[in-house]
Amino acid sequence: LFNEVEKEALNPLPKEKYELRTFCVTKVIYNYHFYLNEDQHYYSAPYQLVNKKVLVVYSSRTVEAYYNNKRVAFHKRDTRRYGYTTNNDHRPADHKFVSEWHPQRFIDWAAKIGPAAKELTIKILDSRPHPEQAFKTCMGLLSLAKKHDQADFLKACNKALSLNRLTYKFVKNMLLNKTFELSTEEQSDLYLIPEHTNLRGKEQFN
Repeated sequence: LFNEVEKEALNPLPKEKYELRTFCVTKVIYNYHFYLNEDQHYYSAPYQLVNKKVLVVYSSRTVEAYYNNKRVAFHKRDTRRYGYTTNNDHRPADHKFVSEWHPQRFIDWAAKIGPAAKELTIKILDSRPHPEQAFKTCMGLLSLAKKHDQADFLKACNKALSLNRLTYKFVKNMLLNKTFELSTEEQSDLYLIPEHTNLRGKEQFN
């Protein structure tokens, strides 16, 4: 009965091995790319979807994006950290994509200043759920190198790394107050009690 009725109705077996797929929802950001957190990589989507949420479906080989149950983007998966995969069809007709606001740009900028600046910049980028959330901090941090002695700036970066204080304000205050020369223990003690008007020093008790 199988040979007579069913055999000819069967479809061929799949040519490719079945792969498990992972699903997540993310937003298409200002430069018409969405961020795949697992790979720390950006993929393009149609520019009309900027600020819209898309369903991302990915396997070990491909990345797809869906909007309103319609597939709007398909890419080969790329695990280059902070890299961009862009389909030219996703760009506005009058827009040329540039990498001005791009994690690698900040990393390259920091590397020109020194290893400590590069390491601190990477840690700041890694500390946010999405690297673009750290762009303002990185811009402010690296701008400090133009306003202060480079050796002092790198000392401040090293001290911020040793204390895991990954903020622009912390490095700025160190440079203004020259506290980057303090030992790690002395530096840590400065932040045990916050500054306030009722705080009295030891001289009050002589």
